[in-house]
Amino acid sequence: MAHMFLFKPTLSLSLRLNKTSISLPHRSFRHSHPPFPFLSSTHPISLPSASDSNNRTHIRCSSNHTSTAVEGSEKSFVHLTDVELMRQCEMDTFKASGPGGQHRNKRESAVRIKHLPTGVIAQASEDRSQHKNRASALNRLRSLIALKVRKTVDLEAYSPPRELLQILPPKSSIRGSDCGPQIGPNNPKFALGMQALLDLFFAVEGSVSEAAKYLGLSTGALSRIILSDDSLRKEVNNLRASKGMKPLK
Repeated sequence: MAHMFLFKPTLSLSLRLNKTSISLPHRSFRHSHPPFPFLSSTHPISLPSASDSNNRTHIRCSSNHTSTAVEGSEKSFVHLTDVELMRQCEMDTFKASGPGGQHRNKRESAVRIKHLPTGVIAQASEDRSQHKNRASALNRLRSLIALKVRKTVDLEAYSPPRELLQILPPKSSIRGSDCGPQIGPNNPKFALGMQALLDLFFAVEGSVSEAAKYLGLSTGALSRIILSDDSLRKEVNNLRASKGMKPLK
């Protein structure tokens, strides 16, 4: 650990023995630990500036507290670059607990990231590298935001965004050939389509048949997309349960 010198106080003692003065050498005091440990554990990246007030997102929580509805956001949080997203976050580092080798707890390599506008938190601790854990936590944060943060949908003028069309199968009647191959859950871009799909589901109050009509699919084809990802299935079933509907299996 690097040592930090804030100041160099000195100490000088004199002893008088038999009228003889003995001076002890003075030494500077050194801090073996940072003098303000609470500053070393929390690293705020940035807070939204006052100049962004016109583009500020208005947030409200849903009644079942499983998601957050967003109105007036010109750019989805999930669409932000890594740098833009981290500017809205606060990052903490800590020592991971549990098994993982003799060096696992020697350094504060585990990372916890909190997205300040929504309160969504993600963390990673599986790697000894803080840099790699930061990247993993950021990826998880995107997925959690896609699952938990909702954007209001106007069903009367609804047109599925491109990222949603890309996760639909080619059999969809509204999916153009320019969308390319279907994107599956293992593709990082799936989170974008998943968020748009959940936005639609919340707008139709969990009805698979209603959502399928807007996507040019049969209910069976749409159900297979939902069941292809455990997190997506869980979120849809939570919504359906809150509306008194049966879960998808």
